[in-house]
Amino acid sequence: MTTTESASRYNNLEKLSIGTLLRNINREDATVPRAVKKVIPAMERLVRVIVSRMEKGGRLFYIGAGTSGRLGVVDASEIPPTYGMPQGRVIGLIAGGDKAIRKAVEHAEDDPRQAWKDLKACSISKKDVLIGIAASGRTPYVVGGLKDARKHGITTGCITCNKGSEVAKHADHPLEIVVGPEFVTGSTRMKAGTAQKLALNMISTATMIRLGRVKGNKMVDMQLTNDKLIDRGTRMIMEELDVPSEEAARLLKQYGSVRRAVRASVTERPSRR
Repeated sequence: MTTTESASRYNNLEKLSIGTLLRNINREDATVPRAVKKVIPAMERLVRVIVSRMEKGGRLFYIGAGTSGRLGVVDASEIPPTYGMPQGRVIGLIAGGDKAIRKAVEHAEDDPRQAWKDLKACSISKKDVLIGIAASGRTPYVVGGLKDARKHGITTGCITCNKGSEVAKHADHPLEIVVGPEFVTGSTRMKAGTAQKLALNMISTATMIRLGRVKGNKMVDMQLTNDKLIDRGTRMIMEELDVPSEEAARLLKQYGSVRRAVRASVTERPSRR
């Protein structure tokens, strides 16, 4: 039996009070960051490869099914608005297609050939990197995708929560984050899902920073898609250029991004740095 399918350390859950349930779930969740910490050396090697490939025009792909697939899609979808990275440089694919993001598609994850079909439709190549996400480590959609990708010379990584898994066998850079039994036996949307989300956050954030999409500690290339982000961008320009809010807002509107507004103003008025 795999670790992710092993019995919960807790029993008779239906008899526990709400407070006890919440405290025990929180106690289990607190162990996840420690498990993630153990794979940081392997994660560093993977991120170095991703950065190198993306600097040369390559892309980052995620494949997964169910919760794992949804987490990959979410991470990929947040890259353009957060970092101003063009759409399609980070791509998340889920077994069953986009409709599976909201509703489970029966047996979508069981076809080991479908992932490669989905990847080919995106014209994946040797310039790219593929990360398979599977808590169990045995999802056919993910295993097949990684296996086929390697046959075609594509660098692969994986995020799984079991040791010695099938997905790890087909990953050049496996991240095996073993978080132990779930609070509800086998419910990998819990600790395993949290571990996968943390790992994806770390991988994509570190990659975007190394690609120059952050200045200091600020998202200077973020897309201005709502009032909150416009206000944030205005404050960034105020701090960087030491100008009043009205001028900062004007510059942001004129240039469309914090980076461009600051760069143009510094060029035009070097004394205001």
